[in-house]
Amino acid sequence: MAALPAPQALTLDTMTILASLTDMAQHVGYPLMFLLIMAESSGLPLPGETALITAAVLASQGRLQIELVIPLAAVAAIIGDNIGYLIGRKGGRWLLERPGWFHSQRQKALSNGEVFFKKHGPKAVFLGRFVLGLRVWASWLAGATRMYWRSFVFWNACGGVVWATAVGLVGYFLGHAAGNAIQTFGLFGLVGVLVAVIGVVTAHRRHVRRTRVREEIESG
Repeated sequence: MAALPAPQALTLDTMTILASLTDMAQHVGYPLMFLLIMAESSGLPLPGETALITAAVLASQGRLQIELVIPLAAVAAIIGDNIGYLIGRKGGRWLLERPGWFHSQRQKALSNGEVFFKKHGPKAVFLGRFVLGLRVWASWLAGATRMYWRSFVFWNACGGVVWATAVGLVGYFLGHAAGNAIQTFGLFGLVGVLVAVIGVVTAHRRHVRRTRVREEIESG
């Protein structure tokens, strides 16, 4: 039996497919993005965030509408997360621990996330949307650890809306370069890089200003 492709290879293959859909984006871009995001959010290691970034970049090129991309991505994320929650609630531990495909990833997600979910469930649901590994398994872990559904729905909706808006707007305004940075470092990593760059630029400007003032004082 052929070996199952690694998640990274699967992501790269899907990115290639998405790139080839440029000319057909107006016909299949929205449903493909919706399905990939929903599938990833429900627990399948598919490139949902890559689909959102690609759709946002296509919107910046006028092939899709960002006004539709963002709300559709948010709805897909929320629906997918609720599907994952129900799966985790009904048979989460058995599904996460049983041998089979992606067993090591499931075991790692369970061991890393269970304790944190019990103590910080709402934070995990909200922030998990922005972390690659946790984004795939967060809804399962929330269901498996019996997190209250009302709390899950609220924080999940907040995270889905903020994630879709932030990633969508970054991809729309900054294009492929920002998309590649998000895929490499995550959204938090990109924000950290931007903050660091802003800090360096600010410090440089202050240094230049102080140097000019000092020179004016010494010359005057």
